[in-house]
Amino acid sequence: MSIQTTQFRPTEQVVAQAQAEGKRPGRRTAKVSAALSLEGGAARLLTVRDPYAARTASAGQFVNLYAPDPSAMLPRPFGVARTDGDELDLVYQVIGRGTAALARLKPGDEVDLLGPLGRPYDLSRPGDYLLVGGGLGVPPLIAAAQALSQRADARAIAVFGYQNERFADPLVAASADRTLSISEPEGDVITLLDRFEPQLDPARSAIISCGPTAMMKAVAAWAAARSIPAQFSLEERMGCGYGACVACAVDTVDGRLKVCADGPVFTGEQLGWTNA
Repeated sequence: MSIQTTQFRPTEQVVAQAQAEGKRPGRRTAKVSAALSLEGGAARLLTVRDPYAARTASAGQFVNLYAPDPSAMLPRPFGVARTDGDELDLVYQVIGRGTAALARLKPGDEVDLLGPLGRPYDLSRPGDYLLVGGGLGVPPLIAAAQALSQRADARAIAVFGYQNERFADPLVAASADRTLSISEPEGDVITLLDRFEPQLDPARSAIISCGPTAMMKAVAAWAAARSIPAQFSLEERMGCGYGACVACAVDTVDGRLKVCADGPVFTGEQLGWTNA
Protein backbone atom coordinates (compact mmCIF):
# COMPACT_ATOMS: atom_id res chain seq x y z
CA MET A 1 0.00 0.00 0.00
CA SER A 2 1.34 3.44 -0.91
CA ILE A 3 1.99 5.92 1.87
CA GLN A 4 0.09 9.16 1.34
CA THR A 5 0.34 12.53 3.09
CA THR A 6 -2.33 14.60 1.40
CA GLN A 7 -3.23 17.09 4.11
CA PHE A 8 -1.47 19.85 2.17
CA ARG A 9 -1.96 20.99 -1.42
CA PRO A 10 0.26 19.90 -4.32
CA THR A 11 3.43 21.91 -4.80
CA GLU A 12 2.29 23.60 -8.03
CA GLN A 13 -0.80 25.10 -6.34
CA VAL A 14 1.09 26.32 -3.27
CA VAL A 15 3.90 27.86 -5.34
CA ALA A 16 1.49 29.58 -7.75
CA GLN A 17 -0.47 31.20 -4.92
CA ALA A 18 2.68 32.29 -3.08
CA GLN A 19 4.21 33.85 -6.19
CA ALA A 20 0.95 35.68 -6.95
CA GLU A 21 1.13 37.18 -3.45
CA GLY A 22 4.85 37.94 -3.65
CA LYS A 23 5.70 35.41 -0.93
CA ARG A 24 7.78 32.28 -0.59
CA PRO A 25 5.76 29.07 -0.80
CA GLY A 26 4.93 27.25 2.42
CA ARG A 27 4.49 23.60 3.24
CA ARG A 28 3.27 21.57 0.28
CA THR A 29 2.95 18.01 -1.01
CA ALA A 30 5.50 16.63 -3.49
CA LYS A 31 5.79 13.33 -5.34
CA VAL A 32 8.54 10.80 -4.66
CA SER A 33 10.44 9.98 -7.86
CA ALA A 34 12.99 7.50 -6.50
CA ALA A 35 13.94 5.86 -3.22
CA LEU A 36 16.94 3.56 -2.91
CA SER A 37 19.74 2.36 -0.68
CA LEU A 38 23.24 3.63 -1.41
CA GLU A 39 26.41 1.55 -1.55
CA GLY A 40 26.81 -0.69 1.46
CA GLY A 41 23.43 0.28 2.88
CA ALA A 42 24.97 3.00 5.05
CA ALA A 43 22.61 5.69 3.71
CA ARG A 44 19.57 6.16 1.52
CA LEU A 45 18.77 8.43 -1.42
CA LEU A 46 15.34 10.00 -1.78
CA THR A 47 14.42 11.93 -4.94
CA VAL A 48 11.35 14.16 -4.84
CA ARG A 49 9.74 16.28 -7.54
CA ASP A 50 9.35 19.89 -6.44
CA PRO A 51 10.10 22.36 -9.26
CA TYR A 52 10.36 25.36 -6.95
CA ALA A 53 12.85 23.80 -4.52
CA ALA A 54 14.86 22.15 -7.29
CA ARG A 55 15.25 25.39 -9.24
CA THR A 56 15.88 27.78 -6.35
CA ALA A 57 17.97 25.75 -3.86
CA SER A 58 21.61 26.75 -3.41
CA ALA A 59 24.41 24.62 -1.99
CA GLY A 60 24.18 24.61 1.79
CA GLN A 61 20.42 25.13 1.97
CA PHE A 62 18.05 22.48 3.28
CA VAL A 63 14.44 21.36 3.04
CA ASN A 64 12.19 20.14 5.83
CA LEU A 65 10.48 16.82 5.19
CA TYR A 66 7.42 15.80 7.18
CA ALA A 67 7.47 12.06 7.85
CA PRO A 68 4.32 10.15 6.84
CA ASP A 69 3.86 9.11 10.46
CA PRO A 70 1.36 11.12 12.53
CA SER A 71 3.35 10.45 15.69
CA ALA A 72 6.43 12.18 14.23
CA MET A 73 5.15 15.72 14.44
CA LEU A 74 8.32 17.74 13.83
CA PRO A 75 9.89 17.90 10.36
CA ARG A 76 13.32 16.50 9.55
CA PRO A 77 15.84 18.90 7.93
CA PHE A 78 17.87 17.50 5.03
CA GLY A 79 20.58 19.30 3.09
CA VAL A 80 19.91 19.33 -0.63
CA ALA A 81 22.44 17.02 -2.27
CA ARG A 82 21.71 17.44 -5.98
CA THR A 83 19.15 18.96 -8.31
CA ASP A 84 18.12 17.87 -11.78
CA GLY A 85 15.37 19.80 -13.55
CA ASP A 86 12.29 19.62 -11.32
CA GLU A 87 13.79 17.06 -8.93
CA LEU A 88 16.08 17.17 -5.93
CA ASP A 89 18.07 14.44 -4.20
CA LEU A 90 18.29 14.02 -0.44
CA VAL A 91 20.69 11.66 1.34
CA TYR A 92 19.94 10.41 4.85
CA GLN A 93 20.35 7.60 7.37
CA VAL A 94 17.59 5.77 9.20
CA ILE A 95 18.16 6.72 12.84
CA GLY A 96 14.67 6.98 14.33
CA ARG A 97 10.95 6.68 13.78
CA GLY A 98 10.71 9.65 11.42
CA THR A 99 13.48 8.58 9.08
CA ALA A 100 12.23 4.98 9.25
CA ALA A 101 8.88 6.21 7.92
CA LEU A 102 10.64 8.13 5.14
CA ALA A 103 12.57 4.97 4.23
CA ARG A 104 9.26 3.24 3.52
CA LEU A 105 8.35 5.75 0.81
CA LYS A 106 8.23 4.43 -2.76
CA PRO A 107 8.11 6.12 -6.17
CA GLY A 108 4.66 7.60 -6.62
CA ASP A 109 4.11 8.22 -2.90
CA GLU A 110 3.66 11.73 -1.57
CA VAL A 111 5.61 13.60 1.10
CA ASP A 112 5.18 17.08 2.53
CA LEU A 113 8.10 19.49 2.40
CA LEU A 114 9.06 23.08 3.13
CA GLY A 115 11.94 25.00 1.62
CA PRO A 116 14.56 25.60 0.49
CA LEU A 117 15.57 27.16 3.80
CA GLY A 118 18.66 28.71 5.35
CA ARG A 119 21.70 30.68 4.24
CA PRO A 120 23.85 28.86 1.65
CA TYR A 121 27.59 28.66 1.12
CA ASP A 122 29.23 31.67 -0.52
CA LEU A 123 30.84 30.24 -3.66
CA SER A 124 31.42 33.58 -5.37
CA ARG A 125 35.22 33.72 -5.27
CA PRO A 126 37.29 32.01 -7.98
CA GLY A 127 39.83 29.33 -7.12
CA ASP A 128 39.99 25.87 -5.59
CA TYR A 129 37.35 24.75 -3.11
CA LEU A 130 38.11 21.95 -0.71
CA LEU A 131 34.78 20.32 0.15
CA VAL A 132 35.51 18.74 3.52
CA GLY A 133 32.77 16.46 4.83
CA GLY A 134 32.24 13.69 7.31
CA GLY A 135 29.51 11.06 7.41
CA LEU A 136 26.04 12.48 6.75
CA GLY A 137 27.51 15.97 6.45
CA VAL A 138 28.38 15.34 2.81
CA PRO A 139 25.05 16.14 1.02
CA PRO A 140 25.43 19.96 0.87
CA LEU A 141 28.99 19.47 -0.36
CA ILE A 142 27.73 17.31 -3.22
CA ALA A 143 25.46 20.24 -4.13
CA ALA A 144 28.44 22.59 -3.96
CA ALA A 145 30.42 20.36 -6.31
CA GLN A 146 27.50 20.41 -8.74
CA ALA A 147 27.33 24.22 -8.61
CA LEU A 148 31.09 24.65 -9.00
CA SER A 149 31.17 22.27 -11.98
CA GLN A 150 29.33 24.95 -13.97
CA ARG A 151 32.18 27.43 -13.41
CA ALA A 152 35.32 27.85 -15.50
CA ASP A 153 37.10 29.80 -12.72
CA ALA A 154 36.72 27.26 -9.91
CA ARG A 155 37.60 23.67 -9.04
CA ALA A 156 35.98 21.35 -6.51
CA ILE A 157 38.12 18.88 -4.57
CA ALA A 158 36.00 16.58 -2.39
CA VAL A 159 37.65 15.50 0.87
CA PHE A 160 35.30 13.02 2.53
CA GLY A 161 35.70 10.98 5.70
CA TYR A 162 33.57 7.95 6.50
CA GLN A 163 33.12 5.52 9.33
CA ASN A 164 33.11 2.58 6.91
CA GLU A 165 31.26 2.58 3.57
CA ARG A 166 32.18 5.40 1.16
CA PHE A 167 28.58 5.78 0.05
CA ALA A 168 28.79 9.33 -1.30
CA ASP A 169 31.91 9.02 -3.48
CA PRO A 170 29.99 8.09 -6.67
CA LEU A 171 27.56 10.97 -6.11
CA VAL A 172 30.18 13.69 -5.68
CA ALA A 173 32.57 12.25 -8.29
CA ALA A 174 30.00 13.06 -10.98
CA SER A 175 30.69 16.78 -10.40
CA ALA A 176 33.95 17.21 -8.47
CA ASP A 177 37.26 17.69 -10.23
CA ARG A 178 38.85 15.30 -7.76
CA THR A 179 37.55 13.04 -5.00
CA LEU A 180 39.64 12.07 -1.98
CA SER A 181 38.11 9.87 0.69
CA ILE A 182 39.15 7.91 3.75
CA SER A 183 37.53 5.61 6.31
CA GLU A 184 38.22 5.51 10.04
CA PRO A 185 40.71 2.62 10.05
CA GLU A 186 42.96 4.67 7.73
CA GLY A 187 42.61 8.12 9.30
CA ASP A 188 40.37 11.16 8.98
CA VAL A 189 39.86 14.26 6.83
CA ILE A 190 42.86 15.99 8.43
CA THR A 191 44.95 13.06 7.20
CA LEU A 192 43.68 13.76 3.68
CA LEU A 193 44.23 17.51 3.98
CA ASP A 194 47.81 16.96 5.11
CA ARG A 195 48.43 14.65 2.16
CA PHE A 196 46.93 17.15 -0.29
CA GLU A 197 48.68 20.22 1.14
CA PRO A 198 51.75 20.06 -1.17
CA GLN A 199 49.38 20.55 -4.13
CA LEU A 200 47.52 23.41 -2.44
CA ASP A 201 47.90 27.14 -3.08
CA PRO A 202 46.42 28.77 0.05
CA ALA A 203 46.12 32.16 -1.67
CA ARG A 204 43.57 30.83 -4.17
CA SER A 205 41.87 28.21 -2.00
CA ALA A 206 38.80 28.08 0.22
CA ILE A 207 37.26 25.41 2.43
CA ILE A 208 33.60 24.62 2.85
CA SER A 209 32.72 21.94 5.34
CA CYS A 210 29.90 20.00 6.97
CA GLY A 211 29.96 17.11 9.38
CA PRO A 212 30.45 16.33 13.08
CA THR A 213 31.31 19.39 15.17
CA ALA A 214 34.62 17.96 16.39
CA MET A 215 35.67 17.34 12.79
CA MET A 216 34.71 20.85 11.69
CA LYS A 217 36.58 22.45 14.59
CA ALA A 218 39.70 20.52 13.55
CA VAL A 219 39.21 21.66 9.95
CA ALA A 220 38.78 25.27 11.14
CA ALA A 221 42.08 25.12 13.03
CA TRP A 222 43.82 23.56 10.02
CA ALA A 223 42.47 26.26 7.70
CA ALA A 224 43.26 29.14 10.09
CA ALA A 225 46.88 27.97 10.44
CA ARG A 226 47.22 28.37 6.66
CA SER A 227 45.11 31.55 6.31
CA ILE A 228 42.54 29.73 4.20
CA PRO A 229 38.98 31.10 4.48
CA ALA A 230 36.52 28.47 5.66
CA GLN A 231 32.76 28.13 5.94
CA PHE A 232 30.92 25.55 8.00
CA SER A 233 27.38 24.22 7.78
CA LEU A 234 26.13 23.33 11.25
CA GLU A 235 23.89 20.38 12.02
CA GLU A 236 21.43 21.01 14.85
CA ARG A 237 18.04 19.72 15.89
CA MET A 238 15.37 22.04 14.50
CA GLY A 239 11.73 22.54 15.31
CA CYS A 240 10.38 24.85 12.61
CA GLY A 241 13.19 25.53 10.13
CA TYR A 242 12.60 29.29 9.79
CA GLY A 243 13.57 30.86 13.12
CA ALA A 244 10.32 30.93 15.07
CA CYS A 245 10.97 28.28 17.71
CA VAL A 246 14.63 29.12 18.55
CA ALA A 247 15.34 25.42 19.14
CA CYS A 248 18.53 25.48 17.06
CA ALA A 249 20.25 28.56 18.53
CA VAL A 250 24.04 28.32 18.91
CA ASP A 251 26.72 30.50 20.46
CA THR A 252 28.72 32.71 18.08
CA VAL A 253 30.96 35.74 18.50
CA ASP A 254 27.89 37.80 17.61
CA GLY A 255 25.75 36.19 20.32
CA ARG A 256 23.15 33.44 20.04
CA LEU A 257 22.13 32.88 16.42
CA LYS A 258 19.62 30.51 14.83
CA VAL A 259 21.12 27.77 12.69
CA CYS A 260 18.02 27.51 10.50
CA ALA A 261 17.64 31.23 9.70
CA ASP A 262 21.05 32.85 10.35
CA GLY A 263 22.81 29.74 9.05
CA PRO A 264 23.24 26.89 8.66
CA VAL A 265 26.42 28.25 7.07
CA PHE A 266 28.79 30.31 9.23
CA THR A 267 32.44 31.28 8.90
CA GLY A 268 35.05 29.95 11.27
CA GLU A 269 35.48 33.49 12.61
CA GLN A 270 31.78 33.80 13.40
CA LEU A 271 31.89 30.56 15.35
CA GLY A 272 35.06 31.46 17.22
CA TRP A 273 36.82 28.40 15.89
CA THR A 274 39.80 30.02 14.18
CA ASN A 275 41.95 29.78 17.30
CA ALA A 276 40.84 26.22 18.16
